[in-house]
Amino acid sequence: MKINNNPIPPVNPYRANQIKSEKANLEKTVQSDRLEISKEAKQLSETSPVTAKRNEKVSELKAQIQAGTYEVNAEKLASDLIGYYQPKQP
Repeated sequence: MKINNNPIPPVNPYRANQIKSEKANLEKTVQSDRLEISKEAKQLSETSPVTAKRNEKVSELKAQIQAGTYEVNAEKLASDLIGYYQPKQP
């Protein structure tokens, strides 16, 4: 027995999932993120006098290290390390 012109279209269950996935991707691309920075945040991001002085000090230290003239005061370093790691007594 031979059947011609089958009225039922072939079923592909994976195609339905693929269509849903494509729609979800299209919706994601339509949406966009937005970022707003407040005036206070802009002021905080500006270079402060403290930051400028710190950058100046760092550049001086870099120059001394590159020139080979930077010397470490061992006594001051040791006392600072002890003060940092020693628990403060009330």
